[in-house]
Amino acid sequence: MSTLPILSIIIFLPFLGVLLLSIINSSSENGQRNLRQTALWVTCLNFIVSIILLINFDKSNPDFQFVEKYYWLSSGISYHLGIDGISILLIILTTFLMPFCILASFESIKTSLKEYLIAFLILETLMIGVFCSLDLVLFYLFFEGGLIPMFLIIGIWGGERRVYSTFKFFLYTLAGSVLMLLAIIAIYMKTGTTDITYLLNYDLEPSLQYIFWLAFFASFAVKIPMWPVHTWLPDAHVEAPTAGSVILAGVLLKMAGYGFIRFSLGMFPIASSYFAPFIFTLSIIAIIYASLVALVQKDMKKLIAYSSVAHMGFVTLGIFTFSLQGIEGAMIQMISHGIVSAALFLCVGVVYDRIHTREIDRYGGLVNRMPIYAFAFMVFIMGSIGLPGTSGFVGEFLVLMSLFSINTYFAVFATTGVVLAAAYSLWLYRKVIFGSLIKDDLQDIMDLTYREMIILFPLVFLTIFFGFYPQPLIDIMEPSTTQLISNIADDLTLVMPSTIERGVY
Repeated sequence: MSTLPILSIIIFLPFLGVLLLSIINSSSENGQRNLRQTALWVTCLNFIVSIILLINFDKSNPDFQFVEKYYWLSSGISYHLGIDGISILLIILTTFLMPFCILASFESIKTSLKEYLIAFLILETLMIGVFCSLDLVLFYLFFEGGLIPMFLIIGIWGGERRVYSTFKFFLYTLAGSVLMLLAIIAIYMKTGTTDITYLLNYDLEPSLQYIFWLAFFASFAVKIPMWPVHTWLPDAHVEAPTAGSVILAGVLLKMAGYGFIRFSLGMFPIASSYFAPFIFTLSIIAIIYASLVALVQKDMKKLIAYSSVAHMGFVTLGIFTFSLQGIEGAMIQMISHGIVSAALFLCVGVVYDRIHTREIDRYGGLVNRMPIYAFAFMVFIMGSIGLPGTSGFVGEFLVLMSLFSINTYFAVFATTGVVLAAAYSLWLYRKVIFGSLIKDDLQDIMDLTYREMIILFPLVFLTIFFGFYPQPLIDIMEPSTTQLISNIADDLTLVMPSTIERGVY
């Protein structure tokens, strides 16, 4: 296994699927079926490869594993891959969600199916590449390359306002990333390399750390997204096809969270400590503001999109506590949100395929005709709220505990987001599921099909399983997280001797 380039395989296997799709004749109904099945089997095979990766991963080793390195553009820029306990969880999340995205598109996508599936497979290659990259230039190429297929997915197969939404998405994310590119160039000019493993141990002067931190922050803040640069997300979600919303919420937002952990904390710890109160303030505003806006939404997708802004606020809070509990809580929150939010968008897609509307007021009483759907939807709503016994509770609880130990006022304000989440989530569930079945077009609505059950019930299982037993996630990430915190504490102690190991305040 050590000689097998398994990371390159898992990155480029979807791209091989693109080549297979390109030679399939899509003009007939049989050809369309072959396209769907080929894309599905390629994504399933990649998930199996990622499970093999996980089985061979040494959970006790905090260092990067399965390392591949080939010199590329110059002596300082290389094709350098490797994973640790933080990145492998996000790779598994990506490969796990992709088959569900393909399955969810079986009935809803009729036009330009080949191009649609090719866009998704290219997107999978780019997303996995982000989490495997150990070179800044390679990371940037994968990180920004994902804009292109997502731009096409929303712009071609989206809703009525898809052109406006996709350009807003593209311009917001690209504008922030230009500053990160300039910072990468400056880092290369300063150190002579873009190797992440070298830069994680390189002592940059505090003045440079502040500048580079802000440049990287400009990109990650838009992508995660943080208030006030979050406005592209609700529009993108509303107009994106169901599978596009699933992968946008499930994986693309996590790329920025991963970037905060790997680069902001890992490479610029002094600047991260300095700007932590600033991050806390923006995160608290995002949690409360997005929750209040979600309360008045009339579109199901828009409500879930604003809930994503609030939930990712907990992620940034946890990351910048500089504590084991906080960072592990943020990671679990990202995994949980990737499962729960993706599932909620899939649930919206189920009823949208039947009634062709996302207006909350157009529904009501679905429990009378769709009891299985009502159960699955309930589990995901409870997970979104953070009910004990669901995966959403574990991450939020760890984040709030670590935040309470640092700043009680911030923690109290953050906790109000949990209350508001219960308000808008339960209101949505009551309006859609309960009440009398009085609308004519809902009288004959069908419950979940076998295909939809295959999509939703693995997500139901994981939402509950990780709620009761999150230990497998903690076991994988803890050595790498502990080493990260130790390195940060060493760096901060040199500058601020009073800094303690488990918190910067």
